[in-house]
Order: sequence, then structure tokens, then C-alpha cells
Amino acid sequence: MTNTKDISHLGKATQLTLVGRNTDEQHGFINPPLYKGSTVIHKTLDSLENNRGKYFYGTAGTPSIESLETAWTHLTGAAGTVLSPSGLGSIALVLLSIVKTGDHILISDSVYQPTRNLCNGILKKFKVTTEYYNPLVTAAGIEKLIRPNTALIFLESPGSQTMEVQDVPGIAEVAKKHGVKTILDNTWATPLFFKGHSHGIDITIEAGTKYVGGHSDLLLGLVSANAESFPALRNTYESLSMLPGAEDCLAALKGLRYLHLRLREVERKALILAKWLRSRPEILKVLHPALEECPGHRFWVRDFEGSTGVFTILLREGFSRRNFEAMLEKTTIFKMGYSWGGYESLLTPVNPVSFRTAQAWNHVGYAVRLQVGAEDLDDLKRDLELAFERLSEPSKPRL
Repeated sequence: MTNTKDISHLGKATQLTLVGRNTDEQHGFINPPLYKGSTVIHKTLDSLENNRGKYFYGTAGTPSIESLETAWTHLTGAAGTVLSPSGLGSIALVLLSIVKTGDHILISDSVYQPTRNLCNGILKKFKVTTEYYNPLVTAAGIEKLIRPNTALIFLESPGSQTMEVQDVPGIAEVAKKHGVKTILDNTWATPLFFKGHSHGIDITIEAGTKYVGGHSDLLLGLVSANAESFPALRNTYESLSMLPGAEDCLAALKGLRYLHLRLREVERKALILAKWLRSRPEILKVLHPALEECPGHRFWVRDFEGSTGVFTILLREGFSRRNFEAMLEKTTIFKMGYSWGGYESLLTPVNPVSFRTAQAWNHVGYAVRLQVGAEDLDDLKRDLELAFERLSEPSKPRL
């Protein structure tokens, strides 16, 4: 691999072109080769019996997987990285590397809903108590929630649907004071716009499915940890053999090369759209971390180096379900779908009222999350203008 210590002084875009590869080791080829396999040949009985060597079996990883691990460790400033076949898989790996029967864990109420399902299902079966906290809690407020058996605090900043930005450094400082691990789902910002470890976080998670992949054709999770947390994380990873495919790792490495350019472009377009949407009569509020009205905006200003292409709009009350369906179903550029980070722009209805427990979702009207893709900005605006026309059409009785 490229010696990452030798490139740390370079710009982000330059570092992205260099991490996770070494042309000298690759016979001069620019990209690392694909390694696939289960069996690894050992030359001695001692090696076979004691798992000597870097790759003693396929589940221990391959050079293809290590290339991405090395690249991600450098980008996050971590002590080490493990990968998994999905973002949720990485969340499961992290939780299982920390919790034990009888533990109490604190989870942000704005967290990715499958994370809640994991905590309320599998972890509950093992008698782990999950308590959800207001994502806008202060450092003093989170300290009051910590119990003697609290094992971890799970943050997601901003929240993947409702966009609250958390006081990550403040919460991390309190957690360290009490010996509690901190986990951050950093998928929205990526380590290019927010470095969790630099702000005191023990373990950061990224759904590489999204911006790292960049093309909506990849499922991948990445977890980076500091020196204190990495051994347990790696041990859990090896115990579960939850490794991704080598082809996916090389696809992710290709996605990294232009990640900075893609993020800056969607940041630009999303901000233009968000500010334009503010003036639309159909919109009550735009929840974009870079806008003043977004909850926790001051933390975004203080801690982040940029914003990405995902934000949420709150529609005013009074629109019919029929018109809302027409708004979403008849678009030509925006499509309906989960996830984000690909080149196609998406619209996803948001309604957290059924699962928020620590902080009630009080918005009565419809809400929609936007993922801004690679399309022309004027085309995106026109598609939304037509969508709002359908939303506002006088309701006609069904025949």
C-alpha cells in the first residue's frame, strides 16, 4: 500500500487518488488486483495449525479487502477498519463487539430505523436495555441518562430522516468521563466532511452503499475504530466472518477516487435547491443542516467541513393523499426509492411519528426526503415545480 504517513500533508482529492493501492506491488498496474478465494496454502505444519501468515483462510480477508480497509483507516484517522456486506451489518458488528447481557445502551431517537429494529429485537432478546434519547440533548442532559451499566452511546448526526445535528464532541467528552463507548453513524457526511475520531468518537460507521459506492449498485459497510476499541471490533468481525465480496471492495475503492468531487457537486446543487424550496408556498420548512432553521445547525457550523446532497422538506398541512401520491408517482427525473448517494435523484416519504419515543414528531403534514443526484439542476427544479402543481391541484371526487 501507499505509505499513508507520506501523503497526509496532501489535499483531500489527491489523497483519495493514492490510498489503498501501490503500483510497485501491483506490477505497475494502477488499480489493485482482485483476490478471491477460500483456501490458502501453508508451507509448514506449524503455519497450518496456528493460523500463521497474514491470510490464513479466506474469512481472514484478502489483499483486495485489505486495500479498502487501509484506505478507509487513513481517511478516518482511525487505528483500524473492518468491513461488512452492508451498513446495517456494520452496525450489528459494532453493537455485538461492545454489549453484553444486562447492559444499558443509549441510542439517538433520530437513528436509522433498522438500527432501532436491531436494538428492539436481537439485543432485547439478550436482555440489553435500549433507551432512546432526544438527538438535541445537551452534554449535561446525556450525562443524566448514563447509568452504572451503560455500555455505549450511539449517535447519528445528522439524523437520516429528520436531519438533527448533534453535539458530537460534547457527548463524546461526557461518555469518556464515564467510560462509555461512543459510536457514530457518519454516513451523511463521510469522513471528508466530518471526522468522528477527531471529535472524540470511539467507533464510526459508514454505509458504503451510499456515497462511497456512488452508483446504487453496491452494498457495503465500513467501521473504523480507535486503538482502544479496535481489538474487540476485529475479534467480533473474525468470529462472525462477516466480510464483503472482493469485487465490492474494489468497486468501493473506485468510488473513493472521485468522492470529493461528487460530494462537492451534490453539496452545491442541494444547497441551491434547498434555498429555492424555502420560498415555495407548499413548503413549511426545509431541514438542511447548512440552513439556520435546521435543528442543531450551530453544531454543523462548528464541526463540519461541508454538506451533502440529502435533506428533508416539510409540506404544509391540507394536501390530500391522492395529490401527494400524484406528486411523487408522476415525476420524470426524481424517483421513489430508499438509500442515497447514487447518480439518480430520489424522493422518499418521511413519517417517523410511529417510532419516535424520546422526542415526539409533531409535524402534521407530509414530509419528503430528497437525495440530489447528478442530473442538471434546471431539470430537477422543473420536475419539482410540476410535482408541486400536482400536489396543489383541487381535489376531484373519485368516480
